[in-house]
Amino acid sequence: MDLRRLEVFCRVVDLKSFTKAAAAARLSQPSVSDHIRLLEEEVGEKLLDRLGRETLPTPAGKILYRYAARMLKLRDEVKQSLSEFRGHLSGTLIIGASTIPGTYLLPRITESFQLQHPDVRIKLQVGGTEKIAEDVRVGHVELGMVGARWKDPRLTFRETSGDELVLAVPPGHPWARRRSVRADELGDIPLIIREEGSGTLQVMTEALAARGLDLEKLRVVAEFGSTEAIRQGIKHGLGASILSSLAVHEDHERGALRIIPMAGGRILRSFYLIRRKSREATPLAQAFWDHFCREEPTAFAGKVKEDGGTPGSTKP
Repeated sequence: MDLRRLEVFCRVVDLKSFTKAAAAARLSQPSVSDHIRLLEEEVGEKLLDRLGRETLPTPAGKILYRYAARMLKLRDEVKQSLSEFRGHLSGTLIIGASTIPGTYLLPRITESFQLQHPDVRIKLQVGGTEKIAEDVRVGHVELGMVGARWKDPRLTFRETSGDELVLAVPPGHPWARRRSVRADELGDIPLIIREEGSGTLQVMTEALAARGLDLEKLRVVAEFGSTEAIRQGIKHGLGASILSSLAVHEDHERGALRIIPMAGGRILRSFYLIRRKSREATPLAQAFWDHFCREEPTAFAGKVKEDGGTPGSTKP
């Protein structure tokens, strides 16, 4: 069975589109169609259905996709192992990351890793903490970095402290000049929060609960799927928000918004590099994991622990 055809087929399934798959594979759309036609002739089954704007796998296509994805991963692992044997790593490593570590932390680690391994290509996929943990668990990505510890015994976590959640308000907000705000006052103002499954939301909810405040008591006016959307919402006066200090530090320095300390102690959280316990790491994934563990103490402040710690802890 031709691996190139399987690769094109998997791209169509992943992207749900012949057009997008053609662009990703750098092929013409007729070439993609030819690959799929020849593959369907070989297996004797219809593999894809075009339903409106989406292309979805048939029942036979779902079966083939499971095995094709494993075959392609095995092909990549063979290439990586041979490169490692020659003392020269190459290939593509897909890493999943939640919004904050994916935007502000991993690019620095990736840069230093690629300086040592210039023939390695890193593909960074950014999503919510819950989605990234699930992608690592099912094998869509080998490594992930998330902003909260997910309760799944099938995952291995490497913890590093590295972020603080802060209350951010527009410059003209009545609280803009205050020295601190109590948690029980948050119900008096409109708030913007992250979506369900976000590590930021999980840590915020736990920290406020420790201060005796339930999420239901807040005046939530909007729920956004990205930190950037929340930043823009704050600047336009939609409401205040509790979000990563990494995301709003520059805005605070420029006066585009104001950071107000929370009474009762800082809300500190850890980031976690994760992988599946039962899966043997490919040479590329292991090399990146090892590189992260070496570089992490200089990249982030805080003590590193393996498989430990309490997420969203509130510390004075």
